[in-house]
Amino acid sequence: MKNVKMLCVVALFVGISQVARAHEGSHDGSHSGQKGSERDQLRAAVQEICPVSGGKLGSMGTPIKVQIGKESVFLCCKGCMKGKVNPKHWATIHANIASAQGKCPVMNKAVTKDSKWTIVNGQIIYTCCPPCGDKIAANPETYLKKVDQQYAD
Repeated sequence: MKNVKMLCVVALFVGISQVARAHEGSHDGSHSGQKGSERDQLRAAVQEICPVSGGKLGSMGTPIKVQIGKESVFLCCKGCMKGKVNPKHWATIHANIASAQGKCPVMNKAVTKDSKWTIVNGQIIYTCCPPCGDKIAANPETYLKKVDQQYAD
């Protein structure tokens, strides 16, 4: 787990140029003043804060969806595309996601910010154990829908 956390921190500091490039390649409309998909709206609401500024998402207009490593996240504004991800904000975002999800979508057991997690289509999904990650990988859309429902609840 420590190695995974270290890799995440290293990925965060690779540079904002990757975020900007990923954003330029994004064509989902979430950065153009449109609302984005229902899934994106749920994810932005769960994320709550910008990983760069720590500001509340939505306080500066429609959040901007970007890719950081394998994760899709939201920034509060275009100005944050020039900044660096703050590890404290990143940790808060992961805690927010774990809290909103609440339970493993496979086994329905409680998860915490320290539980194992996997990334599916850019979205973090917390699991109660590593085998659940394999089950999610085998049927990702089913479990993404379950997590969406957990977020909505």
